[in-house]
Amino acid sequence: MRFMYIVTSPQPQVGPTPGLLEAMHKLAEREIKAGRMLDNGGLMPLQTGAQVRVGDGRLSVIDGPFVEAKEVVGGYAIFELRDKEEAVAMAKEFMQLHLDHMPGWEGTCELRAFAGP
Repeated sequence: MRFMYIVTSPQPQVGPTPGLLEAMHKLAEREIKAGRMLDNGGLMPLQTGAQVRVGDGRLSVIDGPFVEAKEVVGGYAIFELRDKEEAVAMAKEFMQLHLDHMPGWEGTCELRAFAGP
């Protein structure tokens, strides 16, 4: 099964520490070599983005930062794993790195299975 991990935080101004970056790179390298991690990446700050919306029958474009953003997507990863249980275990290992290297940081890793084959 293919899963996307979406990491969000209500603390958009808090970037990863050097220790967390190093730990995440080691984990990613291990998972890529094992063939489980297919893609991953961090995202630039909201100021660099835009939203294209549909509402009232028309399109609109809003440049970042987005005032209404309560949580910010900081990054993502795509994994090929056996099942949801393995996906949850992998997410717990990843989020433990945040606990270990960024005391006080708060965030969520949302797991979503891909639809289709």
